[in-house]
Amino acid sequence: MNRRDFIKFGLSSLIFAGLPKNSLSQALPVLSIAEGKDHAAITINAINAVGGIERFVKKGDVVVVKPNIGWDRKPEYAANTHPIVVKTIVDACINVGAKKVKVFDNSCNDPRRCYQSSGINSALKGIKGVELKYMEDERYKNIRLNGVALKEWELYDEALSANVLINVPVAKHHSLTRLTLALKNMMGIMGGNRGYIHRNIEESLSDINKAVKSHLVIIDATRILLNHGPQGGSLSDVKVLDRVIASTDIVAADAYATTLFNLKPQDIPTTVTAYRRNLGEINLNKIKIIKT
Repeated sequence: MNRRDFIKFGLSSLIFAGLPKNSLSQALPVLSIAEGKDHAAITINAINAVGGIERFVKKGDVVVVKPNIGWDRKPEYAANTHPIVVKTIVDACINVGAKKVKVFDNSCNDPRRCYQSSGINSALKGIKGVELKYMEDERYKNIRLNGVALKEWELYDEALSANVLINVPVAKHHSLTRLTLALKNMMGIMGGNRGYIHRNIEESLSDINKAVKSHLVIIDATRILLNHGPQGGSLSDVKVLDRVIASTDIVAADAYATTLFNLKPQDIPTTVTAYRRNLGEINLNKIKIIKT
């Protein structure tokens, strides 16, 4: 435990000691939903409603911002996280003193084309302190997970070593899991034969998310992909919503985002499994929802 974590643990212990016995169980996870045409502004509004970026990022921190950059698609096709959302988060981290912000994804298509077509390469170009890089094979480390489906797996060491991990998926349809949101976005830090986990994808994703915690989840719903995901390719499958969701509870974030597709959280096995495994809250009536 480093000095900062020790101080945080000590302060938390003092605070919790003064609370009524059942106060912790009564505390609701907080989720914000911001709406508007200015996508940079609603991203900041969503973050501010859950405590502001300074709650998560401290001076000198190394931050990983993990968007979806998996596909060779332009922003309007909703296959990747919107570049304005990504840039806004990166800028916010730099502005509060982050030492370095690393942005990457294990792309499904050619990463050079994905990074360029997504608009993220252009959006982050020239920002001091940011590293937008292709993932390197030698940076994966075999990590013992002791999970339900995965006993060990190769995970990207820069995601493991960062002080803060901000998980920034785009909300979209998926042909296998119905939807792909924050829980599934963590596949982007996995190496190896990722196709293997589809044999038991719900438990596998919970194994990964138990091993690597997202400190802040920001779901890009500026536009969502309703069909033919995860890659898409037709604008007729895209719906513009002009919304951004933020929460520290990854299950709560996915649960709420599910409603944007006229589905219930309980309709998505990935979310149900993560809830069952105590990764977060699935019941919307047990989540404090702040709309801005």
